Amino acid sequence: MNKGAIGIFDSGIGGLSIYNEIKSLLINESTIYIADNYNAPYGKKNEDQIIDFSIKITKKLIEKGSKIVVVACNTATTNAISILRKEFNIPIVGVEPPVKPALLKTKTKNIGILATEKTLSSQLFQKTSDEFSNGIKIHEKIGFDLVDIIEKKGIKESLLIPILEDYISEMIKNNIDYLVLGCTHYYYLIPILKKILPENIIILDSSKAIAKRTAYLLKHHNIQSEQKKPVNKFYYTGSSQIITKFIFDKKNITRLSI
Repeated sequence: MNKGAIGIFDSGIGGLSIYNEIKSLLINESTIYIADNYNAPYGKKNEDQIIDFSIKITKKLIEKGSKIVVVACNTATTNAISILRKEFNIPIVGVEPPVKPALLKTKTKNIGILATEKTLSSQLFQKTSDEFSNGIKIHEKIGFDLVDIIEKKGIKESLLIPILEDYISEMIKNNIDYLVLGCTHYYYLIPILKKILPENIIILDSSKAIAKRTAYLLKHHNIQSEQKKPVNKFYYTGSSQIITKFIFDKKNITRLSI
């Protein structure tokens, strides 16, 4: 039996959407979650900073007993995943916007993508988009300030609805039938988006796919666990104000210096 944990990190609470899917699928696995909310949002940082944060946090996760690391942040994945895989000798799972399924399934030949600036400008994102677009129009929108608002004020509909309506209005006019969410924080916006999007527009989020990929790699590397009492630990680097509202097991939340 492998008692190592699944390490997960994000710039804040966004990656908890992936944590929830992992715990739902892999009930016998222990987890270690680090929210680097002191440095959030990553989307406003430069590439060198994002790589530096990602390396330091991955080291911390391994020091604390992680056998696999899930980079539960689109910005960190698109800017640092290749470096992390060279630097560390354990499986590293990344998060990419589910652009490919949207491109393959669209009927209107128009899809929308809401993501951070650093995700949309990354080589990894551009490569996927170029490879599968094939005449399909991709309507990109940077979700300026969305992560900042979620991390500091939570999910306030009165504040977020007008911002989101402004961001997606042009996409709706361009007849998109899929809206791809390119940031794990945006998972929490799905109920609001469903209120303002036409019913024919399908929202795509990557959290379930990442949980399945994690399960596959645990089996592939023969490092699954069958613990009867798995332990789930949470760490944050900044304020505890918002993150504690999203975590049920409050006794296992600790502040951490990176």
